[in-house]
Amino acid sequence: MMSGIPILTRRQMLKTIGHLAGACALGVSTPLLASGNAGRVVVVGGGFGGATAAKYLKRRNPLIEVTLIEPSPQFYTCPFSNLYLGGLRDFDAQTHGFDELRRLGVRVIQDYAQDVDAVGKKLKLATGAQIGYDKLVLSPGIDIRWNALSGYDEAAAQLAPHAWKAGQQTLILKRQLDAMPDGGVFLMVAPANPFRCPPGPYERASMVAHYLKTHKPKSKILILDAKNNFSKQTLFMDGWKRLYGDMIEWVPANKDGNVIRVDAENLIVETEFNVKHKASVLNVIPPQSAGVIAQRAGVTNKSGWVPVQAQSFESSQVPDIYVVGDATIAAPMPKSGFCANAQAKVAAAAIVSALAGKEAATASWANTCYSLIGPDYGISVAGVYGVSEGKIVEIKGSGGVSPRDASDDIRKREADYGVAWYNAIAQDTWGTKVS
Repeated sequence: MMSGIPILTRRQMLKTIGHLAGACALGVSTPLLASGNAGRVVVVGGGFGGATAAKYLKRRNPLIEVTLIEPSPQFYTCPFSNLYLGGLRDFDAQTHGFDELRRLGVRVIQDYAQDVDAVGKKLKLATGAQIGYDKLVLSPGIDIRWNALSGYDEAAAQLAPHAWKAGQQTLILKRQLDAMPDGGVFLMVAPANPFRCPPGPYERASMVAHYLKTHKPKSKILILDAKNNFSKQTLFMDGWKRLYGDMIEWVPANKDGNVIRVDAENLIVETEFNVKHKASVLNVIPPQSAGVIAQRAGVTNKSGWVPVQAQSFESSQVPDIYVVGDATIAAPMPKSGFCANAQAKVAAAAIVSALAGKEAATASWANTCYSLIGPDYGISVAGVYGVSEGKIVEIKGSGGVSPRDASDDIRKREADYGVAWYNAIAQDTWGTKVS
């Protein structure tokens, strides 16, 4: 989204965002730039950030040669995958293709980005092919930091799935949940900050609780957390108590919730003070970092994440490489699909301007994270962000969280807004019409 965004009340913002989603960031009504200027832009990653960047580069200047690199023929979204676990959504509804991008003239290559020659401005693919670029956009999402938790490696993830990269992992976790006996324990390990989708683990616990209450009501959920607090904590815990009674137990780090060791074969975890917990289903959400291609491109710092220039999301370390989405250091903006979509539009506009020899316009963004606690019980947190003294800042007086004393009607509307948001952003990003 570019400058000129009004400061909205929270209710106005939620209603608008719920129905318009990505269209409110770098608005779709922005006229195209069809000048004689062209250039080559390669985009890595077909998710909320990468697909949006490719689409809006072409919409702003159709003469730019845009290539999207994505290894999968379809993209599976993490947002709303929790509803699939809860039995409220089909897995196919999480699946999006790239036909609209092709119709716009984006060249889509199904391959892995393997390495970057930032000096020669070439991207090397797993097949050995190399693609030259003038500007490179990386939207690699996250990678798992294997063995950051002792015992949790790629093999362990087949037994104790993280499901924090959607697709096969999501299906494994769902099968395990369906097979869990009534009276069993669904044990979730939640990571320390930063990680993809701060409210995500707690929405997942909510949706699993809904499934268990409906099908296996004697079961329990145990969340062992590496943090002492989490996003929308009071709202989540109020909702848990109201809808699920004492089914969900959350253990913070200061009460020995920090897991240090995983025995995936036996579904056992061990905490800092040597307490062992046995699960019927073990969902380990481990520490994360920027996707590996960001590391190979030299744009990550010691934290494992990517510092960017606030105005354009160009790398702070390597020129002509732009990074958007979960891989970035963009606080106070969270790592969310909404933010990836909004950041991609700002980066696309900045790239079009740079290729035309112009300065980028002043940037601003909006974000809302919806979470479902029950089928008709939604909560959210919203924010509006701008640039001040070269840094991303939250605009004072904007955004906020759902009221704690909201009526059932408001909770239901927030749940509906969440569905509308997903449908709108899927159409904005991939052109998918979700029924």
